[in-house]
Amino acid sequence: MSSTALTFPVMAQEPGASAFDFDSFSARMQDLATTAFEPLSALVPEPLHNLDYDAYRRIQYRPDSSKWADDGHGYRLQAFHLGWLYTEPVKVFEIDAGVARLVAFGTSDFQYHDSVVEEGVLADAFPGVAGLRVNYPLNNPQGYDELVSFLGASYFRSLGRDNIYGLSARGLVVNSWVNLPEEFPRFSEFYVERPQQGGALTIYAALDSQSVTGAYRFVITPASDADQETTMDVTARLYFRSDVAEIGIAPLTSMFLYAEANRGDFDDYRPQVHDSNGLLLERESGEVMWRALNNSTTLGNSYLWENNPRAFGLYQRGRDFESYQDAGAHYERRPSLRVEPVGAWGQGMVRLIEIPARLEADDNIVAFWVPAEPAQAGQSREFAYRLRWGNLDPDPKASTAFVAETRSGVGGVSGVENAENLRKFVVDFSGGELQDFADGTPIDILASVSGGVLRNSVLSRVPANGAWRLVLDVETEGGALLELKAYLVGLGRKLTETWLYQWRPAA
Repeated sequence: MSSTALTFPVMAQEPGASAFDFDSFSARMQDLATTAFEPLSALVPEPLHNLDYDAYRRIQYRPDSSKWADDGHGYRLQAFHLGWLYTEPVKVFEIDAGVARLVAFGTSDFQYHDSVVEEGVLADAFPGVAGLRVNYPLNNPQGYDELVSFLGASYFRSLGRDNIYGLSARGLVVNSWVNLPEEFPRFSEFYVERPQQGGALTIYAALDSQSVTGAYRFVITPASDADQETTMDVTARLYFRSDVAEIGIAPLTSMFLYAEANRGDFDDYRPQVHDSNGLLLERESGEVMWRALNNSTTLGNSYLWENNPRAFGLYQRGRDFESYQDAGAHYERRPSLRVEPVGAWGQGMVRLIEIPARLEADDNIVAFWVPAEPAQAGQSREFAYRLRWGNLDPDPKASTAFVAETRSGVGGVSGVENAENLRKFVVDFSGGELQDFADGTPIDILASVSGGVLRNSVLSRVPANGAWRLVLDVETEGGALLELKAYLVGLGRKLTETWLYQWRPAA
């Protein structure tokens, strides 16, 4: 059976026991950054290259082959087979009492459900695994749910209790959508500490690419009955082989196809289709900004400059089935993901990229932190942050109202002909002390528009749900994009989140 050849650099000691600690691991990755990048290589049986999505999913890890199944701490380690998009093998080591040993996976660990693929794999030496996952009884003490998985480049994802998979995170972004080729750093090695009863799970990962190496530590605390969220405490130590125009720290990747602001562009029975519908930024001052997501016919870039942000993340707001009407995908159960920097990150920006998409299988939303100072060859940098995976619903006890929905359409007065260059933007604010305001309470609208002219603004309460609805009529200026910003103030204080939106005219 023919195989496709790749070259594989040996970055760790070969099978056998070796001492492991994070500082020594970091020093090894720093040393690696002083050498030239070596592209990955391995022998991958040809049938694995020809798989499509469904055929790849038929290759399943055998539950009875899970590592740690008899340890009693609840965690079970499994692996992903090579194939389809995932043809770059990784090495997985287990750390026990400070000693790392290679975890041996083989064909007997997998069910292929396809005789041609199975025969093709058995005809060659087992090619290795593409990634790992850890199962845990998140939702049922008697069952096992996928807690975290690492698969493809530096992608990983996790879940809170009662969530199903949606958005993903990545270890690092290098030159994403700039006038340079993008690099896709990959996790090439994983070191998983053997868990203790009732303890967190710790995973270390080696990052490698043309311009940078890295040593990562993930301390993962699963969701519980007391806390719906799964948390990850991440330490990323980066070592640069060469200058990098733009690095993206704590990158998040999601999908936004349409919602109330752009659903007219899609002929679909479902009211909304998205894994996330907003970027949240909590500023150093405490101000919370909500940037509603968009999917236009042109690429979108937003840059939110900040000093020492408290948090940022991609959120899924709307937890009722009626908002989506999808009994299979259950978008109401997709997790939100919040990044909380540890320590001072200094000056920089949260960058949001919105890529045009026509299919819900396309991950078209990317968000990450960009430090103000570009990385240079020979430098090392360390970033620490906490990731929170879960519903992350607005706090019902918060004093500030949140953005519940963003809508858009033809501007002006309904039932009459209006100017073609007039757009209407409708923002619903819910919760906070605003919810209890009596009609007639003096509330001021602070709204601004770049790229157009604000012609009218009206605020009123919606009796059906108690939300306060802000309506903005904006005159557009030719083909210019609009940058919109609005919030409400009253009784001497700010009452709502700051709503942001970028409207881009059709190409």
